[in-house]
Amino acid sequence: MIPAIDETIRIAAVLADVDGTLVTKQKTLTSRTIDVVRRLDERGVLFAITSGRPPRGMRMLVEPLGMHMPMAAFNGGVIMLPDMTVFDERDIPADVASGVIETCRAHGLHVWIYTATEWYVTDAHAPHVDREARTCRFPPTVVPNYDPFLDRIVKIVGVSDDHDLVARAELAVQLEFDALVSAARSQPHYLDVTHPTANKGVVVDRLSFRFKVPREQIATFGDQPNDVLMFRRSGISIAMGNASEEVRRHATHVTASNEQDGFADAVERYVLPRAVPAPV
Repeated sequence: MIPAIDETIRIAAVLADVDGTLVTKQKTLTSRTIDVVRRLDERGVLFAITSGRPPRGMRMLVEPLGMHMPMAAFNGGVIMLPDMTVFDERDIPADVASGVIETCRAHGLHVWIYTATEWYVTDAHAPHVDREARTCRFPPTVVPNYDPFLDRIVKIVGVSDDHDLVARAELAVQLEFDALVSAARSQPHYLDVTHPTANKGVVVDRLSFRFKVPREQIATFGDQPNDVLMFRRSGISIAMGNASEEVRRHATHVTASNEQDGFADAVERYVLPRAVPAPV
C-alpha cells in the first residue's frame, strides 16, 4: 500500500519513461505532451527521460521536447547528452552475459543483444524485430552468434509473445544471477537485462546526486515493471492508465493511458501545482 502523499512536497525534477508513457502506441508525441514539457522548463523543473531503448532510439525525442538534460538509455546502461555523446557506459561482464543468454534461451526466449551503439540479432524474422526497428528507427545487424560481442554487451533482451514465459524467465534470471544483473520486464514480451547499477531506480539516484535535487522532489512516470524501481526512489510516482494492476499498486497516483494524454494530465494535476525551480 502506497502511503498518502504529503501535500507539502515540492517537485523540482521529472523523470519519465518513454514507450507506453511519453509516446502513443504509434510511437509519437502528442502536442499536449510537448506543451507540458515546455511548461516544466519554463518553471525551472528539470525534465529527464529514461528508457530501455538504445541511445539511437531516443534521438527522435530530442528536438520536439527541447531536451537539454542527459538521457538514460538501456534503463541507465548508457547515459548520453542530447547530441548523442556517451559519457557513461556500464557493460555486463562477459561471463555473466553468456550465462544470461543461455538462461533466456533455455526458457524458450529469442535473444537480442545491444552494445552502446549497435543492435544484434541471430534471426531477423524473430518476433518483434520489425516492430523494434520501426520504434528505434534503425535496423539490427544479423550475426551467426554473439561470441565476438560478449565483452561489450550493455543490454540483453529476451523476447517472446508468451507473456507468462517471459515472466518465468525474468524470475529465473533474477534468482540465478541475483546481484550480478538487473533484470525486469520493460514490456510484457520483453525481458531487459542490464548491469546491476543500470536500472531506473539508480537513474533516480544519479539524477538526484548530479543536480542536487532531493529524491523526494523528483516525480517519476512509467507503465511497466521495470519502472517500479524508480517509483520506489522518488517522492511522487505516477503510473499510466495502461499499466498493469501490478505496476499501478506501486504508484502514488494513476493517470489516464498514453493514448489519452495521461502524462500531460498528470503533469498538470500533480506536478505543476507543486513546481519549484531546481537548484541548477
